[in-house]
Amino acid sequence: MALLPILHYPDPRLHRKAEAVEHVTPEIRQLAADMAETMYEANGIGLAATQVNVLKRVIVVDVSETRDQLQTFINPEIVAKDGEVVSEEGCLSVPGIYDKVKRAERVTVRALTLDGETVEFDAEGLLAVCIQHEIDHLDGKVFVDYLSPLKQSRIKAKLAKRARITA
Repeated sequence: MALLPILHYPDPRLHRKAEAVEHVTPEIRQLAADMAETMYEANGIGLAATQVNVLKRVIVVDVSETRDQLQTFINPEIVAKDGEVVSEEGCLSVPGIYDKVKRAERVTVRALTLDGETVEFDAEGLLAVCIQHEIDHLDGKVFVDYLSPLKQSRIKAKLAKRARITA
């Protein structure tokens, strides 16, 4: 397995749309394993392939307290939504920035597993929010896009200043 470099906002590559995975191949399984290792190393709870500059519809998620319940979803899609919740979100591509985002409280998701099997399940709470957040990445959207233009420009300035300091 290998750690993958995570793209940071406002990198324009984060706004590209991922392509569907035609077949679950050994390369896709390796990508998912590398993404999981990268997510755990960065202390994240979710990671989309677009965040590591791979335009494939693959996400990994682990919202468990014990960090041992990895879930991989290939070609995930939300087929139903219910309710509304506003929660504070962060993102591995927008390090150190958190803000409130409105999402569906419950979702029904359809995806492929690493074995190529189609699954459909209901998710709520943090798992529902995380899946919506990661699917947004696959669609070229970052949680910052939900914020006001003023907040977006402040975040860009803050991240640019941080990049200059660490460079």
